[in-house]
Amino acid sequence: MPASISSLTVLDLVPFGYGGDYAKFFALRLNPPAWPEWKPGQFVMIRPENWGADLPWARPFSVCQLTSRDLVLFFQVSGRGTEKLTAVKTGDKIQVLGPLGNSFVMEEETPTLMIAGGIGIAPFVGYAMQHPTPWALHLDFGHRLPVDCYPFESFNDKVLAEHYPERKPEDLQDFIRVMDEHIAEYSAKNGLVLACGPTPFLRTVQSLSLKHKARTQISVENRMACGVGACLGCVVKPLLDDSGKNRSANPVHQALQSGLPVSSCACGPVFWADSVDLND
Repeated sequence: MPASISSLTVLDLVPFGYGGDYAKFFALRLNPPAWPEWKPGQFVMIRPENWGADLPWARPFSVCQLTSRDLVLFFQVSGRGTEKLTAVKTGDKIQVLGPLGNSFVMEEETPTLMIAGGIGIAPFVGYAMQHPTPWALHLDFGHRLPVDCYPFESFNDKVLAEHYPERKPEDLQDFIRVMDEHIAEYSAKNGLVLACGPTPFLRTVQSLSLKHKARTQISVENRMACGVGACLGCVVKPLLDDSGKNRSANPVHQALQSGLPVSSCACGPVFWADSVDLND
């Protein structure tokens, strides 16, 4: 469906974590937009109406979940925009452009492994809620900060969900071993692997997926300014084979098939793992 601009009202801003150094995670609840549909993996561009000229650009956020009661965006404070967003109050108005981008594949009955790194857990909340057979889902969640900083409890009683804290270097290697084993397992039964998180994390998922020939989609977290492909600030390059053709056997954007970069906002943010080059 085409994106639209809505003026939504802040219902509340819910902090996650125990406070102190961890008080940087929030769920922003807005009244629901009048979208006829929405698919997990899509995102929105938001900008509070009282920001003025100090911060002219909107900020992109994955849709965490959308119900008849609210639109929920989960975010971590990581810059001026998200820091200022923590000052919104109940009743404030926010301009929301969406839904934008494409979505994760959802196949009924297909065993599906969701792999999230840190804030990349957000879109999988809505994915688990919308999936027609949630018992076919499995979440592997890697995180550096306490699990209470994230909406991990949203998966309770819905899907099989396991989390892997990274407290020391050995923990990261253990998580990579788990991902390696699980990706190989889901590839063997022609399942799906879906991943979202920071680029270094996605590189690891991509490498393991190519190794095991797993059907894998990744949601990139490139910086976005416009959200509609106009500014060309979030481009990704295709992953080419020796003949200069895109490696993916899955349907991908025509520009990727012809070897040209594409905007991750307009043609993504979800791509097949064998179609994009994450090392550039």
